Amino acid sequence: MSNKILVTYASRTGSTAGVAEAIGKTLIENGAQVDVLPMQDVRDLAPYQAVVAGSAIRGKKWLPEAMQFVQTHQTALARKPFAAFLVCITLAMPSADKYRPMVAEWLEPVRALVRPVSEGLFAGALDISKIPSFGDRLKFRLSVVLGVWSEGDHRDWSAIHAWADRLCPLLCR
Repeated sequence: MSNKILVTYASRTGSTAGVAEAIGKTLIENGAQVDVLPMQDVRDLAPYQAVVAGSAIRGKKWLPEAMQFVQTHQTALARKPFAAFLVCITLAMPSADKYRPMVAEWLEPVRALVRPVSEGLFAGALDISKIPSFGDRLKFRLSVVLGVWSEGDHRDWSAIHAWADRLCPLLCR
């Protein structure tokens, strides 16, 4: 096993991929060797001393391929430092702080399989043109009109980098 950290993610529209890249960059700036890969490209965790895994949220859940990743690699993840993050538009709502406890519960299925040493909860970006389903695009457009969300990039890069800064002592052993 090397001293490398894997940052892996499941993303639908690219927002979570961007968060994973920022986490990887921050870990590198802290002296870690890092690979940032989509979950579907990861076959083996043996080369890594630690893993950071994240997913976009759909329907209050990690994406199915993200949950499959944790299930498939549960034994290996339990033997290494493991951190988890999620990216969702709910945290971009007005008064998002009141939703944080609810959003944190969406990691419970992950926690049931592997206990993270740290969890990151981040707002995402809303680009309705990237949503593949016509029905979902319509729902989001209506939600924007009603003021539930606003379109745009709501990722808090300072919060993402700060969380990644705090990861190094937990993952770089």
